[in-house]
Amino acid sequence: MKILFIGDIVGRPGRNACKKLISGIVKEHAVDFVVANGENLAAGNGMTFATYEEMIDAGIDYFTSGNHIWDNKNIIEYLDDSTTHVLRPANYPQEVPGRGVAIIEKNNKKLLLINVQGRIFVPANLDDPFTLTKKIAEENPDLPILVDFHAEATSEKIAFARYLDGNVAAIVGTHTHVQTADETIFPAGSGYITDVGMVGPIDSVLGVEKEIIIERFLTQLPVSHKVASGEVNFSGVLIEIDPEKKICTKISRINKIINLNE
Repeated sequence: MKILFIGDIVGRPGRNACKKLISGIVKEHAVDFVVANGENLAAGNGMTFATYEEMIDAGIDYFTSGNHIWDNKNIIEYLDDSTTHVLRPANYPQEVPGRGVAIIEKNNKKLLLINVQGRIFVPANLDDPFTLTKKIAEENPDLPILVDFHAEATSEKIAFARYLDGNVAAIVGTHTHVQTADETIFPAGSGYITDVGMVGPIDSVLGVEKEIIIERFLTQLPVSHKVASGEVNFSGVLIEIDPEKKICTKISRINKIINLNE
C-alpha cells in the first residue's frame, strides 16, 4: 500500500501547485491513497467547501487539519457530514463539530486515518493525544493506521511517535510548514517524520508575505496575513505500508519546486 501525504497546502498558490503535480506523482509511484493537511487551503486561513471540492477534484482522497480548521466558518457546517472527507483533531471535545477518525476505502484497500493535535505551544486545551490515539489503534487491530499529529514542539512529536511505535503504521507531523529531514522507521515498524512541510510560496515566511511577518516581529502589533506569491515548494512524503503486518516498509520525502507561471 502506497500513500502520498501532502504537507499543509497554503492558499491559491498551494492549490494550483497540487493541481499541477498530484496526478503525475500518483502515476509515477502507483499511489493508492492521497491525504493532505488542508487547514490553510482558503487564503491561508481555514478551508471553504469550494476549496475543498477543488482539491478533491485534483486527486486528494482525504484531508486532515488542525487548529486553523476553525478559521473559516464556511466549512464547519459540513464537518459532521460523513461524505465530506475532512477530519478535525480527534482530541477536541466531543461536542465540537466533525470527527477525528475515518476509514478510507479505495480499490478494495482500507486505511484508518487519525488526526490529533498537540498541546505544547498550540492554543487549545485538549484531551491527551497520546492515550487517545493508542486507544483508537487498539480498537482497530485489523487496519493499517496513518496518524497526522498536528503539533508545534519537536519533542512532543517524537515522544508521541515513540509511544505509538508498533501500534500504528505511520505518524506524520504537520503544522510548522518546514519539512524536516528525519524520516525513519522505528524499531517496532512505525514510519515517522517530524514535519511534512507545506505546499506554499518559497519567498515567504511559512507561506505568508515576508514583509508582513517581519513587521509583526519588529512592532509586536497584530497584522493581517496575506499569502505570498512566486515559486512554490511542494512538500510531502511517500509512505509504503505492508497491509498484512500493518507496518511501514519505506518512507521518503518529496520536494518539488514549481513555477506556476510556466
